[in-house]
Amino acid sequence: MVPARRSQLREGDPVRRRLGDKRRGSVASDEAWNGVTGARRNIARVSSVPELEPAGVATLGNRIAANVRRAVKVPDETLRSVIVALLSEGHVLIEDYPGVGKTALARSLARSIEAEYARIQCTVDLLPADVVGTNVFNQREGRFEFRPGPVFANVVLVDEINRASPKTQSGLLECMQERHVTVDVHTHELARPFVVLATQNPIEYEGTYPLPEAQLDRFAVRVSLGYPEADDEVEMLAEHAEGDRVLELEPVATVAEVLAAQAAATRVHASDALRRYVVAVLEATREDARLELGASPRAGLMLLKAAKALAALEGRDHALPDDVQALAGAVLPHRLLLAPEAAGATPGEVVRSAIERVPAL
Repeated sequence: MVPARRSQLREGDPVRRRLGDKRRGSVASDEAWNGVTGARRNIARVSSVPELEPAGVATLGNRIAANVRRAVKVPDETLRSVIVALLSEGHVLIEDYPGVGKTALARSLARSIEAEYARIQCTVDLLPADVVGTNVFNQREGRFEFRPGPVFANVVLVDEINRASPKTQSGLLECMQERHVTVDVHTHELARPFVVLATQNPIEYEGTYPLPEAQLDRFAVRVSLGYPEADDEVEMLAEHAEGDRVLELEPVATVAEVLAAQAAATRVHASDALRRYVVAVLEATREDARLELGASPRAGLMLLKAAKALAALEGRDHALPDDVQALAGAVLPHRLLLAPEAAGATPGEVVRSAIERVPAL
């Protein structure tokens, strides 16, 4: 195997890592470069995770949201969906026009958490080994050592993911779904928490590779920011005139707190009736004549997990149909495939129609 070029890990190259950043409390160390996997680095964290009640989760979510808003003008619904994805152990696809703050939103969330952060700037010549890591021969010790790629961070920003080749995009599949990486038959566990924030431009297709359905299905939510209101844009021009506001953000949550919030979200009660409601919504999409491909069982699982996370963010110990309805527009549309004859329809309209047709509890 050809070793990964170290030049690709320097500032300004396609893959940029931030390791050992003590100012931001990075958990990476020299051991990471000596082949120690994420599982070993996270043993101490998991064992010391505090237990949070829903009220504590709500407080944590408000802190993170307020911190992100200091640097980015983002709609409340979009920011809520991003934090819900974080607490439900999902991943986020941010899709919108150039220059509206997609990358800034991802960077702001990463800097709000005191954890290891890595950024991958996708290009056509980016290789899977540049993302997941590779084995490098150590001439001094006469053996191969695993050098982790940027996916071993807690928060991974994959910028312009549709500019990476399908081969590299597929390298993210195992990471996002299985939470581990297999290189030369050896499996390496990723860090916890682990969230991928990917961005893409929906209007520029030259030199891009559209994400296949299998890849899109790995994202818990897809969100967009849209253009800000005039007053917000004027305020943004004033605030960002002297520099990048994202760089001024300080962490407001620790890894242990995020793990505790994720655990609290899993303990939120979801009744049998609520689960049946979720399945009914999925079946409504599958029966819609405008769709060639309806929502999958995985979509229902992610929708239920997201609803439980939203309930925890609102300080409740039980999920409601309102939570499902609030998140269906972010969780389901990117998993649906329109039929060729459904001219003028959108997946979002199909989801809204399904919510309207299916009676709540």
